[in-house]
Amino acid sequence: MSEILTLNSLPLFPLGTVLYPGGYLPLQIFEVRYLDMIGKCHKTGAPFGVVSLTEGSEVRKPASATAKDAKPNGDAFANEAFNTVGTLATISHFSVPQPGLMVLQCHGIHRFEITRREKLKHGLWIADVTRLEDDMPVSIPPDLQKTADALDQLIKGLRQSDTPPEKMPVLPPYRLDDCGWVANRWCELLPMPLDLKQRLMELDNPLVRLELVCDILERTGISL
Repeated sequence: MSEILTLNSLPLFPLGTVLYPGGYLPLQIFEVRYLDMIGKCHKTGAPFGVVSLTEGSEVRKPASATAKDAKPNGDAFANEAFNTVGTLATISHFSVPQPGLMVLQCHGIHRFEITRREKLKHGLWIADVTRLEDDMPVSIPPDLQKTADALDQLIKGLRQSDTPPEKMPVLPPYRLDDCGWVANRWCELLPMPLDLKQRLMELDNPLVRLELVCDILERTGISL
């Protein structure tokens, strides 16, 4: 078993999406609480954590004085809550097209689990996290090969379109022979509830994840 890796005071970015290892995430940053954090991550090459929201929104909103999320301690913003399992993200492209706006292209690398979290005064969340094991490479069995073939056709269609390479939703290297990689890419592409995307991301068995994805593809009516 590999040595357990822990990270302390990892900055978190709660979003209304689920980032998978190997996934692509474009972001536009304009909130004050994230501008400094992202600037430091870019300068040092450090990762940040992406976690999916279970309560609240990506942009902080004021709390209603009569609402259940109003804070007696003086916090004027609505409550935020998020899942304890997320994905480390690294910045692959960074630009500042105008003051107060950062445009990023990020990639998911490893899953983690939060062991302690803290909200700082300016609204930024930090957490101590433990890295989870990466998916073991698992070859795609014959009965699930159709999921890889369909993804291959989708990728070829996107590459033949006018989509710029840096904006492709699925980026190389293409590991079309691996259960985890194929399952993750379909999970990103398919329209499904956020909580289902989260549960699939948390699954430790990539073969089971692909089997569930195959069921979803067939129920959705996508030709396999």
